[in-house]
Amino acid sequence: MKKLLRIITFVTLCFALTLTGCGNENPSQKDNSGTTSNSGELIVSAAASLKESMDDIKEKYSEINPGIKLTFNFGGSGTLQQQIEQGAPADLFISAGKPQMDALIEKDLMVKDSVTSLLVNELVLVVGKDNTEIQTIDDLTSVNVVQIGIGTPESVPAGRYAQEALTYLELWEELQPKYVMAKDVNQVLNYVETGNTEAGIVYKSDAQNSDKAKIVTTFPAESHAPIIYPAGIVAATQNQQAAEEFLEFLQGSEAQEIFAQYGFRSVE
Repeated sequence: MKKLLRIITFVTLCFALTLTGCGNENPSQKDNSGTTSNSGELIVSAAASLKESMDDIKEKYSEINPGIKLTFNFGGSGTLQQQIEQGAPADLFISAGKPQMDALIEKDLMVKDSVTSLLVNELVLVVGKDNTEIQTIDDLTSVNVVQIGIGTPESVPAGRYAQEALTYLELWEELQPKYVMAKDVNQVLNYVETGNTEAGIVYKSDAQNSDKAKIVTTFPAESHAPIIYPAGIVAATQNQQAAEEFLEFLQGSEAQEIFAQYGFRSVE
């Protein structure tokens, strides 16, 4: 009987220790998992025109912070805005225009105090590398120019700037039949590079590194609103501290030098 009681006591003690071990292990695993999840990955939704520069910045930032995994989601600023509104995961948003950022701020979907003007760009007219017929903006009215690529003004900031510039120059209505709308500036540039359109209106940062297209001219600064890229932290982020640190890095000299290589300018 005593032997049986010792066995029962032993089993009960082991069971109690097992429960205690489980109780101590779960919070630890949860905390460790939470730390890894919150600080290990950043999802950055960024305007398509930033792709090349951000890819270089990712490489640089990964050297400095190897524990941070940067995941980029590139697209038209209007499309990215809609994705964030619909609850798509994102920690940072970098837009090619203020209206998209302002719309998210109004809906309390951005950390308002984090939003800052990150970069400045320019609007240019581009043609295929071997095109010699289009020398000026006015040449777009020629009968030899059948198609002109622009971003959809309602959702692509570059398209809205193009509309503003052509309206200022009193060409918007006249050129209406020639427009080929695109989902973002990368698609506009692709139209020109592949010969699907004779010309396109894109950012300087997109055009200057192309080996299949060339810049004809820059649109006058007064012809459109300033092309400013705002950046900020998405309110739904689960990685607040890491997002703050990366946003700070983007504003620093190392990142700004990379942006400059791709035709962007710092905000003065």
